[in-house]
Amino acid sequence: MSRAEADRLRQRLNNELQRLTLDECVKCTICEQSCPVAGVTALFSGPKFVGPQAERFRHGASVDLSVDYCSSCGTCTVVCPQGVHVAELNSLARAVLKAERGVPLRDRLITRTTLMGRAMTPVAPVANAVLDNRLARTALEKVVGVHADAPMPTAHPEPLRAWLKRRPAPTRTPTRGPVVFFHGCAGGYFEVEAARCAIEVLEHLGFEVLVPEQGCCGLAEQSNGLFEQATASVRKLVAQLRAPATGVPIVSTAGSCGGMLKHEAHEILGLDDPGLLDVGARTRDISEFLLELHDAGELPLDFARIDLRLPYHQPCQVRSQGIGVPAAELLRLIPGLEVVESDATCCGIAGTYGLKREKYAIAQAVGRPLFELVAATHQGLVACDTETCRWQIAKATGVRTVHPIQFVHQAYGLGRVIAPSAVR
Repeated sequence: MSRAEADRLRQRLNNELQRLTLDECVKCTICEQSCPVAGVTALFSGPKFVGPQAERFRHGASVDLSVDYCSSCGTCTVVCPQGVHVAELNSLARAVLKAERGVPLRDRLITRTTLMGRAMTPVAPVANAVLDNRLARTALEKVVGVHADAPMPTAHPEPLRAWLKRRPAPTRTPTRGPVVFFHGCAGGYFEVEAARCAIEVLEHLGFEVLVPEQGCCGLAEQSNGLFEQATASVRKLVAQLRAPATGVPIVSTAGSCGGMLKHEAHEILGLDDPGLLDVGARTRDISEFLLELHDAGELPLDFARIDLRLPYHQPCQVRSQGIGVPAAELLRLIPGLEVVESDATCCGIAGTYGLKREKYAIAQAVGRPLFELVAATHQGLVACDTETCRWQIAKATGVRTVHPIQFVHQAYGLGRVIAPSAVR
């Protein structure tokens, strides 16, 4: 990153301090007590200390190095009674730190999710075998810095767009008008089943589902301090999502990516583009969208029973959107489904955070209460809204973890019964 870009980021950080309500901080320490990272490691000084309390940010001195251990979970902003945008401030500070010190090659590589999907899909069996091989993972850790035990995505042999091209045309005539479907990078290449289920549920409900070509939202780039790349990515995605139709809902199965469109690109990258604001206002998490239909009396409830006790974890980046817990409410509409909410602050993975060699142990410690709850309550399945969180939970517990929409899909009788992992 150029020195000019580092200077621009620092100037923007200084300019943003008042907008992010810095002076409203009363040092109540609620953010410190709620921070999942500060609770398990001394390497992170806490969101208040590296954020609102760090007056030196205003005067041009170096950013506190511990800000790099912030996982960007957003909990500090959510819990702040004064409305201080602590997480946004710390994300800006980390971007300044990365701009001044440089971004490691590892952090640049793990943000290229679309490229990874395109590369892995044609050789999915080989790619998956390599990522499951202990020697290969140990070498990857030593050379690149991705921990050998960190969860990795599983490449799908058929990407979503290939499935869309080969499947028969929907036989049901749309009765409700169009929606645009946003599947995110993982839904296109790794979590294809969840994306397929979402499309089929929406079509079952009478919607015409428009699935435009779509790239990365830039969230991983933003979280790793690559603001210029993140800005380019989200602007390109906004244009892609606006292309099929104007004024219609944009429904997403990518929980974290939806948050990027709704508020993070504006609050952290500082983008005020009319196109982004339009897309953000129209974006709905799929559980949020279906629950809105239910609240309006427009969601059919002819669900088949699913007799199952199901742990459910709402990811921190979904919670930060301020939409309540729509997935848990939606799942409870299915007869026989006993939903056990985790109430865990974070699973620890935080996008790419828990993949990193120096942060892996912290991520595991953050997620331990969740893993213990899953072990105590599961009957072979867990539900969770975001991809990397599902990978984290499944890897740590050995329990199959799926998107909530897959249970809705099964309850409507639209396809396969979700096969549970063995109950330990």
